[in-house]
Amino acid sequence: MRALIHHCLAVLLMLLGSGRAAAESKPVLLYSLHFQAPGENRYPADGAYRAVLDRLRESFEVRVSAERPSAKLLTGVDVVLLANPNDQAHGTNPPPPHLKLRDVRTLGQFVEGGGGLIVLGNQEAHNLELTDLNVLLRRFGLELTNRFHDAKLITIPHETPVIGGLRWAYYTGNEILLTPRHPAQPTAVITNDVTQATTTGKRNEPGILLATSRPVDGRVVLVTDAGWITKNALQELGIGGLILQGQDNWELFRRLCHWSAKREPAKINE
Repeated sequence: MRALIHHCLAVLLMLLGSGRAAAESKPVLLYSLHFQAPGENRYPADGAYRAVLDRLRESFEVRVSAERPSAKLLTGVDVVLLANPNDQAHGTNPPPPHLKLRDVRTLGQFVEGGGGLIVLGNQEAHNLELTDLNVLLRRFGLELTNRFHDAKLITIPHETPVIGGLRWAYYTGNEILLTPRHPAQPTAVITNDVTQATTTGKRNEPGILLATSRPVDGRVVLVTDAGWITKNALQELGIGGLILQGQDNWELFRRLCHWSAKREPAKINE
């Protein structure tokens, strides 16, 4: 009888331990560098993006890979981050790989199977590739254009889901288009409020700056800029001499990552 009791206690402790481990497990975010041009180096994981990825490790297991996304590479991954997929070669380096149909299929199946995808566009003259990237984005009812909006500090309306009430230091980027009546339910989350003045420039027309979609079981976030989560932007040191102060960029990115991973974040700024 004593042996049976000890056995039952051992099993109970094992179950409690495994349950605790499961509860404490972190979702996995993969920062894919595969579509960035060798030598471009705008957003390296050990450079401009180091600070944001280090902070993200508090609640995510962060992986970084330059391998082509494949079913094997994406096994166990909850969210894929793509930042500024490049168009042309940088200097004398080899040209970057563009998204091919097999990449669209792999990433599409990953998202539709329940994964999350965050795609960050960029400013003009930052070597952003659009034609092949849009083949992937249109699968989710989204598209990036070559129409740009100038930098400003955007106050997000409080009623906006997940990120309402935050302030976004936005450093210029491509406008987003949505496909009407698309089954992935593309949704404009942040539109350019023309009553909020730009810091520089005059391009302040209506347009979508951040959008989401929900294809099948997955979640997609499309943002028009990639520089807003760099170390200099987060520390309010500015980009290209432009400084936007009083921002909540880290908290905005944190919430978007959690939403993409289906781990609804606590709103710590409220």
